Amino acid sequence: MHDSTVGTASTPSPGVQVKDLTGQRFERLEVLGYAGTNQHRAALWLCRCTGPDCGGREITVPGNSLSKGNTRSCGCLSRESTADRSRIHGLHGHPLYKVWQGMITRCHSPNHKAFARYGARGITVCPRWRGSFEAFYQDVSDGYAPGLQLDRIDNDGNYEPGNVRWATDKEQRANTSPGLTVGGRTPRLPWWWPRM
Repeated sequence: MHDSTVGTASTPSPGVQVKDLTGQRFERLEVLGYAGTNQHRAALWLCRCTGPDCGGREITVPGNSLSKGNTRSCGCLSRESTADRSRIHGLHGHPLYKVWQGMITRCHSPNHKAFARYGARGITVCPRWRGSFEAFYQDVSDGYAPGLQLDRIDNDGNYEPGNVRWATDKEQRANTSPGLTVGGRTPRLPWWWPRM
């Protein structure tokens, strides 16, 4: 939707050549009439959205956006599509969904506050999990319980099948890099090792 300002239908000025779109449908938009031109001299059309929850909302749209299929509704199609993507697996509200999002973000988004400890160290999420919450859920949901955290068995390894487990906070803290690197590798200390 380029211009959501509602106008009133009118007729083009004398001498202005405009293909009349009145009465035509473009997906959910029904063209009510000509509504003038925009700053680029493109013809604008007053349209009514026929979406199920729109209540006949009227918007003004450039004609080329209608004919090219760039604007097909008042915005309701986009909102519905976003909602459908969120519900597609039915687990959007599951606690593992947030675990999955956090894992991907800290490994692949340089703007994440923990990126330096994950992505910047070369830790990634395997393609199977990165591309599909359903695959991640299928591979790791067994053994999950509230209060457990996703832990990489090899702290220098990636998030991938065979290298993750559900761990308590104490177990996970014991599996962190102590900051000592020997021969390019940072050894893990067992949970019972005394910490200073």
